[in-house]
Amino acid sequence: MTSVSKVCLGAIVGVHGIRGEVKVKSFTEDENNLTHYGLLSDESGSRQFELKIVGHSKELLRVKIKGVDDRNTAETLIGVGLYVERTKLPSTQEEEYYHADLIGLMALNSAGEKIGTVNAIYNFGAGDLIEIRTRDNKLEMLPFTKEYIPDVNLKEGYIIVEMMQFATEDEENGGED
Repeated sequence: MTSVSKVCLGAIVGVHGIRGEVKVKSFTEDENNLTHYGLLSDESGSRQFELKIVGHSKELLRVKIKGVDDRNTAETLIGVGLYVERTKLPSTQEEEYYHADLIGLMALNSAGEKIGTVNAIYNFGAGDLIEIRTRDNKLEMLPFTKEYIPDVNLKEGYIIVEMMQFATEDEENGGED
């Protein structure tokens, strides 16, 4: 399986003040690394952004983008993802993954049967959670730990999922027929 050519390092989620500063949710391990890779672009690569971190606003970065000097222009950028070419990022260590490499992988049970695909990776502060879209189109979240995900095979394009209990209709209805 080939890795993605761009990785999303953050997203513009709001504006701050009247001088064009934006609030950015950083997806990097250290939020200050957002500016370590040079120019960032939108997902299509059609727009490039030169960023300077100027502060914090709660759990978000306050960022000045070169050429964005007023609130109205900054507001047009809300929702834009900030991407970098994969080649600019450091190589991952063993058992270390970029989220972008995991999304879309097949999720197999220990018998090798497909149970779904990796839909997303989240971290709400207590560790990574992996979201699986099941074959019946339901979303299930599990901790992204060796206990639940003992094997990740990027080359072959799958993960092995252990201890995943999907509720049957009977269980969802309290076991009543």
